[in-house]
Amino acid sequence: MEKDLSKNQTNMEDDGTLTNRQGHPITNNQNIRTVSNRGPATLENYDFIEKISHFDREKVPERIVHARGAGAHGYFETYGSVGDEPVSKYTRAKVFQEKGKQTPVFVRFSTVVNGLHSPETVRDPRGFAIKFYTEDGNWDLVGNNLKIFFIRDAMNFPDMIHAFRPDPVTNIQDPRRFFDFCANSPESFHMVTFVYSPWGIPANYRMMQGSGVNTYKLVNNEGKAVLVKYHWEPKQGIKNLTVKEAEEIQGKNFSHATQDLYEAIERGDYPEWELFVQIMEDGPHPELDFDPLDDTKLWPEDQFPWKPVGRMVLNKNPENFFNEVEQVAFGTGVLVDGLDFSDDKMLQGRTFSYSDTQRYRIGANYLQLPINAAKKRVATNQEGGQLRYFNDKAPGQNPHVNYEPSSMGGLKEAEQVGKEFTPHVEGNLVRESIDRNDNTKQAGETYRQFEDWEKDELINNLVNDLAICPKDIQDKMIALAEQADDEYGRRLREGLSEKAKEMNSMKMEIGVEMRPLGFKNAHKAVQKAVEEGHEADPY
Repeated sequence: MEKDLSKNQTNMEDDGTLTNRQGHPITNNQNIRTVSNRGPATLENYDFIEKISHFDREKVPERIVHARGAGAHGYFETYGSVGDEPVSKYTRAKVFQEKGKQTPVFVRFSTVVNGLHSPETVRDPRGFAIKFYTEDGNWDLVGNNLKIFFIRDAMNFPDMIHAFRPDPVTNIQDPRRFFDFCANSPESFHMVTFVYSPWGIPANYRMMQGSGVNTYKLVNNEGKAVLVKYHWEPKQGIKNLTVKEAEEIQGKNFSHATQDLYEAIERGDYPEWELFVQIMEDGPHPELDFDPLDDTKLWPEDQFPWKPVGRMVLNKNPENFFNEVEQVAFGTGVLVDGLDFSDDKMLQGRTFSYSDTQRYRIGANYLQLPINAAKKRVATNQEGGQLRYFNDKAPGQNPHVNYEPSSMGGLKEAEQVGKEFTPHVEGNLVRESIDRNDNTKQAGETYRQFEDWEKDELINNLVNDLAICPKDIQDKMIALAEQADDEYGRRLREGLSEKAKEMNSMKMEIGVEMRPLGFKNAHKAVQKAVEEGHEADPY
């Protein structure tokens, strides 16, 4: 039967069709995705990775990052369009078709670096992850409140997190470690500029932006792809905090953002975000002064305008925090037909890491938990593993056949309807950075767009933490600021010079004080507890 490509369809399936654990129909269970038919293989082989990773765990903890979080249920309502154009021009994903269609979602907000019981006023990016329970299976859009990141290659991620987390000896976060990594990783400077400004401490989860951060692709029914960036804009407005304001809030409530989200939903004040996309033709775009796959860069809005595609409303709190907020598991590789990966190096690395860490943290069968399970039929040949409590079998499937292909009543592949996206890839296999790697230009543009009070807060925050760092680290950070913007560099240099005089007069040694990021007077708190503690007799 000839396929009708005029209709915007996704993969055809019935009750006997093979799927993965996300509920995505498997259209090819024989071949992994490779550069040409001889290879090499690409890292974003989600179906293969899910299959082999589960197999690895058939014989039978706190998140490493994003440990502290809050979450809620809601829905995503599509506009059926991308700005003024029909959405089918860009993607065949069913979640975006038909104006007014609502898809259930679960959203988890979080802090990135700090632990499970850290305060919600820390200076840190905030996670913004959405699980869409679509009719084609789950789609996870896993991002942050800030639209860029510290690094552009996944190889650096473990080192970055190690540097930002507490010292392995003292168990105290240390600005010297943070800036030691950042000063020697110049691509981080744009993100440092955001994190050390008031944008590094959002007022709460309801009043912050969200972003997919990485570059993805949209694929239409003809197999044509475009590059895409996702942005969430809060209808509640955007609010950030200064250090002084955050300290006052933390002194009264270290769970203020979780409480704010919960109480807003309970009183019917449902938070809402509008989803926008930026779209760029697929390709390297040599005419730009940045690589569109570089996640340390913003796409200029005047060249690539934000186009609305839908809205999200959160209208139901979790019934049990642990079962839902703690056990919800996201992965950047969880895409549905009509959505695809770009070659963004951070995205490629995250695609393996995120789902793999969930199999370690929750168990090989984490996708059978209600909060993670697709809200559609799931049929796999996966067996065993920790905490397995039912089989992903189809009605009428031969229970003796847990493999494919088979002619004895086993599962079969789905029929692919939309034309497969087959990007052309050519080149030597190398270990190199991207070509266009200007590390400071956009940081300067961001600095110049800040309001005066945001600039003041940025400089004060940088000076207070850099002041306890060795001079070579200070000099590297000053040099990056000077490259970004003359005023930025001058103010940072002058601020550190004044701070050094102040520290000399107080006979404070550089490189001695230990304290978390942004906690200017942490050492005084240690001393104050000793001096002001009230004596008591033993009992």
